[in-house]
Amino acid sequence: MENKKDIGILLLRIAAGGFMLAHGIPKLMKIFNGDWGFANPLGIGPEASLVLTVFAEVICAGAILIGFKTKWATIPAMITMLVAAFIVHGPDPFQKKEMALLYFLMYAALFFLGSGKYSVDRES
Repeated sequence: MENKKDIGILLLRIAAGGFMLAHGIPKLMKIFNGDWGFANPLGIGPEASLVLTVFAEVICAGAILIGFKTKWATIPAMITMLVAAFIVHGPDPFQKKEMALLYFLMYAALFFLGSGKYSVDRES
């Protein structure tokens, strides 16, 4: 039974971390290309907002994907998804918030479950 739990955590990590890279890598490419235009939802400036978002969507997502410091990596990822859902898409209908909320819930589950046996950290 424990093996099934660890396989489930692995699948959750692959989805939560791997799929997020599809959102984060284009933002990382913006930085590499010198394009700093980005939203400023927290009023800290578009450059800082972009860097923090790339950190969450690339660095943290990559760590989640491989199971490295998963609980710590989920924290910036969860914050980023809450900002996306409730600040960036605050006035929008639920359908615009849904994806960010789904990612938030996956990250929250991993925060409580840990990275599992099939990870770099090999948590049980």
